[in-house]
Amino acid sequence: MNTKSFILITLCVFIYSFTKIKNYNPNHFPEPYIPEYNELTETRIKLGEKLFFDPILSRDSTISCSTCHNPRYAFTDRKEKALGIKGSIVNRNTPTLTNVAYNRSFMLDGVNPSLENQAIVPFHEKNEFDLHILIAADRLLNDSDYVDLSIRAYNENPSPFVITSALASFQRTLISGNSKYDNHITKNVELTESEAKGKDLFFNKLHCTKCHSGFNFTNYSLTNNGLYEVYPDSGRIRLTGNPQDKGVFKVPTLRNIEITQPYMHDGSIKSLENVIYHYMSGGKNHTNKHKILKPFILNNDEVKSLISFLNTLTDTSFINQYSSK
Repeated sequence: MNTKSFILITLCVFIYSFTKIKNYNPNHFPEPYIPEYNELTETRIKLGEKLFFDPILSRDSTISCSTCHNPRYAFTDRKEKALGIKGSIVNRNTPTLTNVAYNRSFMLDGVNPSLENQAIVPFHEKNEFDLHILIAADRLLNDSDYVDLSIRAYNENPSPFVITSALASFQRTLISGNSKYDNHITKNVELTESEAKGKDLFFNKLHCTKCHSGFNFTNYSLTNNGLYEVYPDSGRIRLTGNPQDKGVFKVPTLRNIEITQPYMHDGSIKSLENVIYHYMSGGKNHTNKHKILKPFILNNDEVKSLISFLNTLTDTSFINQYSSK
């Protein structure tokens, strides 16, 4: 290879590394917010994916982001509470990363304002990675593949900025919008009789969309859903100090909910059927319980139909995309 050819190839690789790509969202989704300093490029996504599945980021190199956010379960772990290094128990249920690019706040109590900011948390939690992010960056400096990707993605060696930015970039590609329900609204795929009945219950009779609205089946609010009279986990109040935030947590997306059990911020409800029974009861009495929560009655067939509809939000192509990792 002559010098001219080498320079041309090098220039093409450099341009490719920094070329912005189109968002991963389907046509019936809006475009998610992406900060200007971390616009999506193929190289940033590739680096973030490599980091996401690599246990090098944990103190004893035994767990990765994907340990708790397992693609097979729509990036949850199906555990009541997540497990960190050496089997240490995390104090909350693992939230799905389904369509996390659209979230307006992060962590179950909305404590973090951005994906980049959220990515720091596991490093400094003793029962998660328990590894200072500066030490993690030093580890990556000893890996030529990471150094090469880092320079191509962000024009600098591995650093806390590179780690958090790349992880955020990869997570912004985790878009789920190819479920049976999506094909129903975009391609007129017919629902079964039970699914259609459940859809009517969800959107009309029960008004579930007061909280679970829009393309992502969440209004992104934070609320108290009457799970307890006395909350062992105080919720958002730990951030704000406001008594009205006691027992307040984020309203989650319902996409892929069929496979993300157990449910609630603490994994205390094991099945969708029991989630419905909780809301049928109107929830426990708590000062901060959302005023919309009132008891209602469904017969067994209606409960089954509602679950049938919720199951149409399962996106198998999304689940299978990284399941071999």
